[in-house]
Amino acid sequence: MVLLAAAFLAVAVAMILDRRSSTPQAKVGGFQETEVESYPASQESPEGMAWIPGGEFSMGCADPRGQPFGGPDPMRDARPIHRVHVDGFWMDRTEVTNARFAEFVAATGYITVAERPPKPEDFPGAPPENLVPGALVFTPPEGPVPLTNHYVWWNYVPGADWRHPRGPDSSIAGHDDDPVVQIAHEDAAAFAVWSGKRLPTEAEWECASRGGLTGMLYPWGNEFRPSGRFMANTWQGRFPLENSAADGYAGVAAVGSYPANAYGLHDMSGNVWEWCSDWYRHDTYATAHAAGKPERNPLGPQESFDPLEPHEKKRVLRGGSFLCTEEYCSRYIVGTRGKGEPSSGCNHIGFRCVKSR
Repeated sequence: MVLLAAAFLAVAVAMILDRRSSTPQAKVGGFQETEVESYPASQESPEGMAWIPGGEFSMGCADPRGQPFGGPDPMRDARPIHRVHVDGFWMDRTEVTNARFAEFVAATGYITVAERPPKPEDFPGAPPENLVPGALVFTPPEGPVPLTNHYVWWNYVPGADWRHPRGPDSSIAGHDDDPVVQIAHEDAAAFAVWSGKRLPTEAEWECASRGGLTGMLYPWGNEFRPSGRFMANTWQGRFPLENSAADGYAGVAAVGSYPANAYGLHDMSGNVWEWCSDWYRHDTYATAHAAGKPERNPLGPQESFDPLEPHEKKRVLRGGSFLCTEEYCSRYIVGTRGKGEPSSGCNHIGFRCVKSR
């Protein structure tokens, strides 16, 4: 099995190198060739994980405005594009599922953040009757709304948690293979420790999502829908009013419903956002670029700062979700960045894990 895994990796890397030599650069600039490390994994990949060979790559995203499905956001926090080196590692092929998270809860008795009553000291002035367990749920408004205020389509729903992702009347019964959602950052980190893994750094996540390609808009290339085929679970229709579900899903999709990238990873664009270990800062890339040389295995900043909400500490999210659309949020594009208050769950946030070599 070890020899077979090594042979498969060698073929995969050869395919990547061939695609790099024959595929033109992305139309958006600022990227240098990805240098994929050639050494194989030291052992057979753990169950459900893929070997990410690592190497040096250009991290970030050029301004996607003007690109098909590029959206209206210039993505300034994803620049300057800069060189990063990451060592090889294993990554879960899919997002952690409801079934897998249920195993964790059964084994440990873990109670997620959404299932705990909010602490009064975290919400000074809030009426006691409002301090009940729950989480944020996407709720389409009744009519057209400006896209400048996302609070219009998010509601705090008492009783929403990972078992009841849209509220107490919802259920995950029959959805074992859906990605678990309503997961706060500490919930994801706790699962990772239990499983003998960890959350990925932002650099590892982007390296893995690119699959060895250079500067492409998506994990599969530069066309959002090659030959008309849906490659990711995103929003179709008028956001946030109506999702036509032309891709087959109005909400989350079972993991692996769409093709994997060159490293064998599914849903690196769309479906659900994924927690990374890094604190979020808007100027992280400017700091990295100023160093003048590629940083090796960056862990991110030591503290968070978002000038749009300077009093909120945030962690990095990656990959976008089924709510992403070119009308509002095109963060299904590789290299774009998300951010989230780490103690909150939402019904479009999940995670996957990694394991060091």
